[in-house]
Amino acid sequence: MAEPVRCWASNDDAYNAYHDDEWGRPVTDESSVLERLCLEGFQSGLSWLTILRKRPAFRDAFAAFDPDTVARFDGHDVERLLTNAAIVRHPGKIEAAIANARGTLELRERGTPLNELVWSYRPDDHRSPRSREEWQSTSPESNALSKALKRVGFRFVGPTTVYSTMQACGVVNDHLVGCHVHDEVEREIAAAGLRSSH
Repeated sequence: MAEPVRCWASNDDAYNAYHDDEWGRPVTDESSVLERLCLEGFQSGLSWLTILRKRPAFRDAFAAFDPDTVARFDGHDVERLLTNAAIVRHPGKIEAAIANARGTLELRERGTPLNELVWSYRPDDHRSPRSREEWQSTSPESNALSKALKRVGFRFVGPTTVYSTMQACGVVNDHLVGCHVHDEVEREIAAAGLRSSH
């Protein structure tokens, strides 16, 4: 039986499952959006497969990315996490995840939770790519969202990281048009009923 057409080829079952079952499907709750934003930051300079394999350890180390819990992490927690060989032990990225949790609480206090802010930057005119050459690494929306996040203290949230988060969360559907899950993902995003306010 022929392999289904995917956006990328991999012999790794976990990577294929991530592509088929998660990537691009709408993520709309606060802690899950925070997780993806932080993990995309940890991925900087590394392969996503590395992060995917470490994801259970990241979830354990960062309290399932519950922002209320992670926001209370202090210097002792940073030192503790730096000894955890199961995650990426980069002090700047660890501190960024804590700052991002605190930024998430700040957004909540201001009345626009992180998940709502991220989805408010969904482009109305996005078209799924037909080839890998059409994939982009940033967009006007990711640039603007990056600036909005930085204003409330988020770190490691440059336009490229933010765009990758938008892809992962389904804010844009960047599955190739010929991909075997493209249409299904498109329907799920439409059913989520989330529209841009920018």
